[in-house]
Order: sequence, then C-alpha cells, then structure tokens
Amino acid sequence: MQALLSFDQAPPISAPFRFFLTAPVFALLAGLLLLVSGPQLLASRWTPAALALTHLITVGFMLQVMLGALIQILPVVAGANIAQPLRIATGVHALLVPGAVLLAIGLLLSDALALQLAAVTLGLGVAIFLAAAGHALWGVPSGNPTILGLQLALVGLAITAGLGIVLALALDGSFALPLLQLTTIHFAWGFVGWSTILLAAVALVVVPMFQMTPPYPSWFARFFFWSALVVLAGWSTAHLLEWYQPAAVLASGMLLLLTVFAALTLHLQRHSKRARFDATQQYWRLAMLSALAASALSLISLLLPEPAASRQLPLLWGVLVLFGSLMSVSTGMLYKIVPFLVWLHLQNAGGGRILAPNMQQVIAKRQIDHQLHAHLTALVLLLAAALQPEWFTYPAAVALLVASGWLLRNLLAATAFYRQHRQRIVSLARATPAPRPG
Repeated sequence: MQALLSFDQAPPISAPFRFFLTAPVFALLAGLLLLVSGPQLLASRWTPAALALTHLITVGFMLQVMLGALIQILPVVAGANIAQPLRIATGVHALLVPGAVLLAIGLLLSDALALQLAAVTLGLGVAIFLAAAGHALWGVPSGNPTILGLQLALVGLAITAGLGIVLALALDGSFALPLLQLTTIHFAWGFVGWSTILLAAVALVVVPMFQMTPPYPSWFARFFFWSALVVLAGWSTAHLLEWYQPAAVLASGMLLLLTVFAALTLHLQRHSKRARFDATQQYWRLAMLSALAASALSLISLLLPEPAASRQLPLLWGVLVLFGSLMSVSTGMLYKIVPFLVWLHLQNAGGGRILAPNMQQVIAKRQIDHQLHAHLTALVLLLAAALQPEWFTYPAAVALLVASGWLLRNLLAATAFYRQHRQRIVSLARATPAPRPG
C-alpha cells in the first residue's frame, strides 16, 4: 500500500487546513447548543435541538474533516490530482460553512427559508467537490482496494447529500414523502455508505503505515467495499418499501460488516510494533470500541423491539456513533495528518538545504494527551446524559466545550508553528547555496 504514496503531489497546505481549523468551531457550537438547550434537547432524538446538534457534528465537524482529508489524500494516495485544488477548496469551504450554519438554524427553529438556503449552499458545495474529485479519479484504475473504496465513498456522499437536500426541502410539508423512513435511510448512507467506506479505504493505508501494524488481510480489502454498498442499497429499498423481514436481515448484514471492520482493526492494533500507543492509536481504539458497542445496541433493537422503543437506546446509539466513533477517529486522524503536512511543507520549503523540525514538535505531546482525556471525559458524560439528562446534560456540555476548544487550540498551535518555521526556513534556504551535483 505504501508504494501508492506520492508526496510530491500534495496540494497547498492552506487547502486542507481551512477545513481542519473550521471543524472544531462547529463542535464548539454543538457544545453551546447542548448547554443552552439543557436536558430538553435529550427528550428525544427528534427534538429540533437534537437534530440541529446532530448536523452540527455531521455536516459541521465530520464533513469538514473528511473533505479536507480527501483533498490531501486523493493526490497522495490515489494519484488523483484535483485541478486547482486551492481554488476548489476555497469555493467548497465558502459554501459549506454558511450552509452548515443555516441547516442548524433551520432545524432548530423549523425555519423553511433557512432550510432551503442550506439545501442550495450545501448541495452546491458538495456538488463542486464531487465534480472535482470525480474528475480527478476518472480513469484512475480501481484495481487497488483503497482507490475503489475512495470511489465508492464518493458515491455514498452523493446519495447522502441528495437525500439530505430532499429532506431539507420537504420538512415544511410541501411534498408528500415518507420523511421518517427517508431520514433513517439518509443517516444510514451517511454513516455506512459515506463515512465507514471512506474510513475503511483510508485505514488500509494509514493503519499499517502510521500505527505499525500488519496489513489488513486481502479478503477484507477485496470484498468489504462492494459488500457494504450492495447490502446498504438492498436495505434502503426494503426499508422504503416496508419489507420488514428482508430489511431486518439486510440490517443484520450491515451490522456484521461494521463489526468485522472494527474487530479486525482492533486485532491489527494488538499486533502493532509500537511499544506504547500514541494518541492517534488510542483514538482509533476508542472509535472501534464505540462502533462495536453501537452495533450491539442495534442488534438489541432488531431482536427486542420493545427496549428499542425507549428514549435512551437511540440516544445512546447516537452518542456512540457520532461522538464515540466518528468524531474520535476524525480527531485521531487530525493529530496524524496535521503534523505530517506541516513537516512535509516545511521540508519542501527548505529545498533540500534546510531540514524541517521533527513532526513530534508540531503539537506538544502533553497537549494532545490532555485533549484526548478531555474527549474521553466528554464521551462518558454524554453517554450518562443520554440515560439521565437531568443530572448529566450540563456537565456533558461543558466537557464537550472543553474537548472541542482544546482541539482547536492544538490545531491553531500547529498553524502558528508552521508559519513561524516556514519564514525562518525560507530565509535560511535563500542564504544557503544549493549543493553542487556530484
């Protein structure tokens, strides 16, 4: 897998960084919304505040991190160069940020105009990215599992965004649509068809390379991506047509696939050559354990419908999936991607004459560890709030604010480190003659 990597194709550092620096701001907004709304937010997963918070995480945090990472990953891992990546990144980012804000406002206030504007801006932003990424991937052989996974993840993003646009336009009752069913399908495509497939495609490269584990087995790399997409498409059809038995069987198939991915990743981590796990590995472990717990809750809901009808079970599942799994693995990836990009671009700025500082210096290890502890505390309190909102909602909101603020602080520190050292390295490189050949 590592033979795929081509670091000389990396886009300008500001292209992915604008997404990375914006993501924690939306997590902070989610914490503020939970703090202001209080226990009423957790009265049901369908409260306007709960829907707004969910999309602050999925569209505000997750989509920002994922698109920023893809702008970097596509040329480096897949050899798919996005034309004018800085211009594309600027335009997409300028549409996604107000679109995510409008979507949260529209859901919170049940404002049809805000939802319509969100549908337009988010739809346009995602469409521009899909067009640029699809054009870059067009013609790239998909024989490699990572490239196939990236291609199918873009299909999942397109379907997720399309369903979201339909729902945003239909929430005012203008269209006679089965909204609850479409909402469930929309979330499933966002979680499995987009996020999980993308994560698995990236994991094939980054887990063995950065975490020093054995590679994923060839059978997993060959069969996971198409299996996940086909089972998801079959389940979506059965769920929409209210074919309950086939839908339950296909849902079990999806849970099995997710369980295999999470369990296999944990198994590979156990065989890591690292003497001690760093924060990135801890975040991945937390994400995989949360995914396994969410799969167990989903299985309970399939086998025991009465407990599944309770308020707590869907909220627990949502916390495990959104915060425990997706936000954890995204944060862990940021702590690996951001220092590496800073080092790579500083190394390039030196022109081979001035060496860049070590990656470990970009963000202080103690700051990463402190933020990891804050994140774990927030997860525990959010799970407790799902069970006892009157007792734990406000502590959970404060913990989420602390964890998100700490992440933003660490990313800003990395940005300041880059700017400071780039200026010094460029000055030294200009004053240092290039080595003579031979």
